[in-house]
Amino acid sequence: MARRMGELSPVLLSLSLAGLGFLSPAASGADPQAGRAKASACVVCHGPLGVASAPSAPHLAGQPAMYLEDQLRKYRDGSRRHEQMTLIAKPLTDAEIENLAAWFSSIRIQAAPP
Repeated sequence: MARRMGELSPVLLSLSLAGLGFLSPAASGADPQAGRAKASACVVCHGPLGVASAPSAPHLAGQPAMYLEDQLRKYRDGSRRHEQMTLIAKPLTDAEIENLAAWFSSIRIQAAPP
């Protein structure tokens, strides 16, 4: 199926938005290094670089900051439930959530076929 002229593929659209700063944590004013410093409670399950060490914990490295922020806010307000995550997220401020999301989303991961 041929693409119409002027129609962007999802990949090109993502690259275009990233180039404009829409997908960049820094564009929101978040501080990835402050997030890294705050991530000590996260590393037990999610690993120091966001690659989970616990089999039931998801990898956080490379996840979109908006997704991570949304999930942490849901744990904090109780609309998403997980005993440990609720305890960890409950005291976080909005700025701390944004910084944590900026840190984990800034980590680049690579996947290679076996």
